[in-house]
Amino acid sequence: MDPDAKRSGFVAFAGRPNAGKSTLTNALVGAKVAITSDKPQTTRRAIRGVLTREDAQIVLVDLPGVQRPKDSLTGRMQRRVDSEIREADVTLMVLNGEEGVGPGDRYIASQLRDLRAPTVIAVNKVDRLSRGETMAVLVAAAELEIGEDVFPISAKTGVGVQPLLEHLVGLLPKGPFYFPVDESSDQPQHVLLAELVREQILRRTFQEVPHAVEVQIEEVERPGDDLHVIVANAWVESPSQKGILIGAGGKMVRTIGTAARKELERELGTRVHLDLQVKVRRNWRSDDTLLDRLEID
Repeated sequence: MDPDAKRSGFVAFAGRPNAGKSTLTNALVGAKVAITSDKPQTTRRAIRGVLTREDAQIVLVDLPGVQRPKDSLTGRMQRRVDSEIREADVTLMVLNGEEGVGPGDRYIASQLRDLRAPTVIAVNKVDRLSRGETMAVLVAAAELEIGEDVFPISAKTGVGVQPLLEHLVGLLPKGPFYFPVDESSDQPQHVLLAELVREQILRRTFQEVPHAVEVQIEEVERPGDDLHVIVANAWVESPSQKGILIGAGGKMVRTIGTAARKELERELGTRVHLDLQVKVRRNWRSDDTLLDRLEID
């Protein structure tokens, strides 16, 4: 194929928390590069998923949900969202079809109208809507007036995902690929492993705890070809949150550890021994030193 005919570029995802951006990233890439849960603030970093095919390389930038900053953590998250969207070749606004178009979506749309790059809208979760409900939310999405293209999709089932992908590729500029053809993400391994552990915590905790937890990989060793030994810290902000994560007789942390170990083994392709410790650091979400260590910038 003529190298000059290849397309490559960055597509930044914008949308409210829990719109399904991470699920869509994984569906488009065809691999798990971003963790998912039904909790807001699941995504805290800019996660780049890379899809390479013969004619194009599309770099999908999964971003935290747009929100009003409340502390250093959410302030950093929002600055990253603003920066990535400004620099992207295409912006994809993802709407939660179940919730319809609300004030938060209209605010995000107002921020996207002046971008130099084209904007596309994807209405997600249409598998949970009737035909009439789908049509109503598609009309409401078009009324946001931030682009001519609105795609009904289900990131979970794959409905509409391929037409959306082809459209996004067509909007990319011509140029050489940014990443090696065998890469599916630019995340450092230790960050991905930490996220896989945090995902299992998110799926088993409620109320304030999911927002107050972050995971850091302290050590990864490989004493044998078929074994990784991983030491991880789960940071929380109070002794009561630590008690919830550990659970009665240590039951909760063992359950989390077992589920996380299976995900880590799937990712690494070996057996894993996971040493998961729960530690308290008060107000870590406003602790810039720890946020730097956690590589949340």
